[in-house]
Amino acid sequence: MTPLEIKGGWNITKGKLKQKWATLTDDDLQYDEGQPDELFGRIQKRTGETREAVEKAYKEFRSDWSCN
Repeated sequence: MTPLEIKGGWNITKGKLKQKWATLTDDDLQYDEGQPDELFGRIQKRTGETREAVEKAYKEFRSDWSCN
């Protein structure tokens, strides 16, 4: 995948996460390479969901574009 495809895929994933949890903001969904714990923690804090639920949603939405 090219960097542009990866960025596009991440934008799709962010959009789906925001649809699932409307309280999420772009700041909540800032992702730095190698920092998934921080991302999941911010989502957990904002939504009140368990880490397992957050990881499951993230992986589900991400698999929609990363396996193509």
